[in-house]
Amino acid sequence: MPAPILNFLLQWGTTSFSLWVCSYLFRGLRFESLSALLVSALVLGLVNTFVKPALVLLTLPLSIITLGFFLLVINALMILLVSALVNGFVVTGFWQAFFASIVISLLSLLLGSLFSDGPPPPWQPPSGGNWT
Repeated sequence: MPAPILNFLLQWGTTSFSLWVCSYLFRGLRFESLSALLVSALVLGLVNTFVKPALVLLTLPLSIITLGFFLLVINALMILLVSALVNGFVVTGFWQAFFASIVISLLSLLLGSLFSDGPPPPWQPPSGGNWT
């Protein structure tokens, strides 16, 4: 299986597992079915890829003032957005999403480090051309 597809599936799996764990830890976060869980993980990945960077850029001064803690609020807003988009995924409030986003981030970091092949290879400049 090609590496990009395997990486995508691993990321999707870790996000799905993290969301599943959060549904057991927090009463205000639940899924009506397995398909809702899998679709939520997929949509969360897409939202984090396309919407979150724009919000981070727009709120950069606030993030700097709060020493980066406002990024936790953005993560919670991404979970609330996904719950609004996906039928069968329910989040009852902001604080549920806030603490779930922390758990999801930590679990994804832990699982990602377990499944990685090691550190990425060092960067090397492209060959050819004039490098001064």
